[in-house]
Amino acid sequence: MMESGVPLCNTCGEAVGVDEKGEVFVACQECNFAICKACVEYEIREGRKACLRCGTPFEVNSMADAERNELGSRSTMAAQLNDPQDTGIHARHISSVSTLDSEYNDESGNPIWKNRVESWKDKKNKKKKAPTKAEKEAQVPPEQQMEEKQIADASEPLSTVIPIAKSKLAPYRTVIIMRLIILALFFHYRVTHPVDSAYPLWLTSIICEIWFAYSWVLDQFPKWSPVNRITHVDRLSARYKKEGEPSELAAVDFFVSTVDPMKEPPLITANTVLSILAVDYPVDKVSCYLSDDGAAMLSFESLVETADFARKWVPFCKKYSIEPRAPEFYFSQKIDYLKDKIQPSFVKERRAMKRDYEEFKVRVNALVAKAQKAPEEGWSMQDGTPWPGNNSRDHPGMIQVFLGSSGAHDIEGNELPRLVYVSREKRPGFQHHKKAGAENALVRVSAILTNAPYILNLDCDHYVNYSNAVREAMCFLMDPQVGRNVCYVQFPQRFDGIDRSDRYANRNTVFFDVNMKGLDGIQGPVYVGTGCVFNRQALYGYGPPSMPNLPKPSSSCSWCGCCSCCCPSKKPTKDLSEVYRDSKREDLNAAIFNLGEIDNYDEHERSMLISQMSFEKTFGLSTVFIESTLLANGGVPESAHPSMLIKEAIHVISCGYEEKTAWGKEIGWIYGSVTEDILTGFKMHCRGWRSIYCMPLRPAFKGSAPINLSDRLHQVLRWALGSVEIFLSRHCPLWYGFGGGRLKWLQRLAYINTIVYPFTSLPLVAYCSIPAICLLTGKFIIPTLSNLASVLFLGLFLSIIVTSVLELRWSGVSIEDWWRNEQFWVIGGVSAHLFAVFQGFLKMLAGLDTNFTVTAKAADDAEFGELYMIKWTTLLIPPTTLLIVNMVGVVAGFSDALNKGYEAWGPLFGKVFFAFWVILHLYPFLKGLMGRQNRTPTIVVLWSVLLASVFSLVWVKIDPFVSKSDADLTQSCSSIDC
Repeated sequence: MMESGVPLCNTCGEAVGVDEKGEVFVACQECNFAICKACVEYEIREGRKACLRCGTPFEVNSMADAERNELGSRSTMAAQLNDPQDTGIHARHISSVSTLDSEYNDESGNPIWKNRVESWKDKKNKKKKAPTKAEKEAQVPPEQQMEEKQIADASEPLSTVIPIAKSKLAPYRTVIIMRLIILALFFHYRVTHPVDSAYPLWLTSIICEIWFAYSWVLDQFPKWSPVNRITHVDRLSARYKKEGEPSELAAVDFFVSTVDPMKEPPLITANTVLSILAVDYPVDKVSCYLSDDGAAMLSFESLVETADFARKWVPFCKKYSIEPRAPEFYFSQKIDYLKDKIQPSFVKERRAMKRDYEEFKVRVNALVAKAQKAPEEGWSMQDGTPWPGNNSRDHPGMIQVFLGSSGAHDIEGNELPRLVYVSREKRPGFQHHKKAGAENALVRVSAILTNAPYILNLDCDHYVNYSNAVREAMCFLMDPQVGRNVCYVQFPQRFDGIDRSDRYANRNTVFFDVNMKGLDGIQGPVYVGTGCVFNRQALYGYGPPSMPNLPKPSSSCSWCGCCSCCCPSKKPTKDLSEVYRDSKREDLNAAIFNLGEIDNYDEHERSMLISQMSFEKTFGLSTVFIESTLLANGGVPESAHPSMLIKEAIHVISCGYEEKTAWGKEIGWIYGSVTEDILTGFKMHCRGWRSIYCMPLRPAFKGSAPINLSDRLHQVLRWALGSVEIFLSRHCPLWYGFGGGRLKWLQRLAYINTIVYPFTSLPLVAYCSIPAICLLTGKFIIPTLSNLASVLFLGLFLSIIVTSVLELRWSGVSIEDWWRNEQFWVIGGVSAHLFAVFQGFLKMLAGLDTNFTVTAKAADDAEFGELYMIKWTTLLIPPTTLLIVNMVGVVAGFSDALNKGYEAWGPLFGKVFFAFWVILHLYPFLKGLMGRQNRTPTIVVLWSVLLASVFSLVWVKIDPFVSKSDADLTQSCSSIDC
């Protein structure tokens, strides 16, 4: 594998290597054009003795070396082609495009390789005169011209980075710097001009504003260098799919996880599975694993029905190229489904397929209705055997393979992708780690059965909306220039069934279209839990290929001077362990080592190295699985007997398999937080990997989002709680991962922002309370403004507005989406984030796990009826209280101004402005409380009015911001008898 800093050859795509002095090989001293020594020697032998870029003649030493090697080059290459075990990088590369030794002859060499080099040369060496069209046609026959064109297309990059235009990015960065300067001047003024009459209130506002500025810096600077990317799927096909040959595309294992079929309807899960089975990808390269963590017989039976319906649905999708390939969403589209369809049989077959799908829905709904009431003796299978998962907390592991090469084919006799049902073993007394544990079980099962080099995980309610989504990801992962250090490709989340106004910012447009693009310009987007294609080696804790290689031990024993095989228990063992310890970084103590170097050891050294690496302590006691981890390109280990695979797969999902291993600590999905996605991606970035953000024009995946207010708040509560758990763990980005030095600073800022944002709720609640307090007490947090202070405040507001406008300009986000995001930032901050902070501290420090239950009160059957459903939850109390307090404050402020006269209206303006700022941000929350018929849970109204009344009366009565001198003066004046 290539060492860090060594460039890649512009001709063959491999590392250029080093010269006799151990330095990076440079063929052209004029322009430093990156080309390896093997390609230079080939160019010289073919009579082209000048640089491909600038035309400068190669050095004499390089030419002399080429002439000395010319006589033995053909025989050496032929020997390498006949003996692939001894081939080098370039010989393997050449053999991949040539299959006949007879093509190597004394007159012309390999014509395919020659034409490929010629095509690159014609593009890059612009100083040389291009041959005429007639000369080209005379030199190369038509068939070979077509082949040359295909090879030239295959040599092109599979993706292109498109930076944001300077005309959009330069003003954006300038305003950010100006905003920083204005912030510094603003805080200087605020700190040096305290309000003595309301000092505690002024101090509170200063602390809140400093925290808001800190949060803004964490959020803003990771967006400094946003990028866009486009993929070239046609080039991917040209490179890895040649006519008449099997596809060379990499295999992909799909993971779908579900727990409770009563909360996650089986029909939705079935649509997700069907969309996976119908993807536009070679069927022998696709495997779908469904994890049923609730061991529900309903999930198993619905999957049986799904597998049977797939035999009809998959060929229909591929025959007519329909989109999307989830039947529920395809048939519910309100579009012209005849557009671009030219086959007369389509209408007839579509009607028949729709009827078949409706019958399938009826069968699944019947299973759901049957499962509503479980029999006392438990469920039984068709043969009368009790269902093993009757007790969801105490059952054995279960695996069932559907479809695939050994299963049923579709109705046209074609092979279908493999479909596997997995339910891991659960026993009392074992920690199962919820979704993260289920995903890790799928990693091990898939490694035993298929071991695809890439893994795509989806939530059960996220279906494949774009059948070419996998190919889009492969344009990054299989590109030799880009994919070497890519740990995963993340797609944005898109949703169905959201109201047009997106009242509660379910689409998260600002995050997915702004923040994630910014991160893609640094070290890559964060992992968001679904719609992500992983490099399996990254999940195993291995570092990227650019990491320093693990030194190979010497063949002689440093203890006794003899061969290492004669005394394996002496010094070599110690040296290997020391080398391994030295290769690890202080914080990155995962099983990180170079797979390419391990492949170079002989069998004895390899077995000894594996033993010293403590593979069993890292991956668990499964020799088949351990061997599969060493197969960087995937594939089932040769030593694994097919008849033993299922037994081995059952073994790796046993509840005690992960005991005393690195699972969940350093490899796989990381445990310790309910947001295992953020933690897992963070660990990969700390190891030096980078990720890619892929945004195809057609959304790759679509899911469902909770559009109800209470459900949305509980979703946000879960995310925020996970961030607090990470903050209180050893994996906190504030202190974790510094020893490796592989996490970029702006990337670290982004991760810090993901774990500290819930704490913004504390100053946000205080800041939203300040306007009401000012209106009720007659005090204010800002003294009388001078001209300079007015300019500073105006400049700050303008910089905030201009920054947002320029951000919308380069990202393409609408102002409505931006405003909805701002509103829900306040709504979530004063409710879900606040509860997450307290719940997180109670859980992590005191061991108390507090749950906030949600109870449905009413529903509406109309479109978006769930939007108006009223559910009682504790999360509704804080924002409702803030709304009422600020409304009471506005009324009290206007009443006070009417009593005091004209001079009171000036100070009132600033106070009312801030109060309306709070009310406007909480307005979607107010609409959610009212519902369609202005219905609000009585308990919410009572609690909120009670809290607001007590709060208002206490402040009016105590009036803590009135100085003692003013109070004494008032008391003395009241005693005078006028």
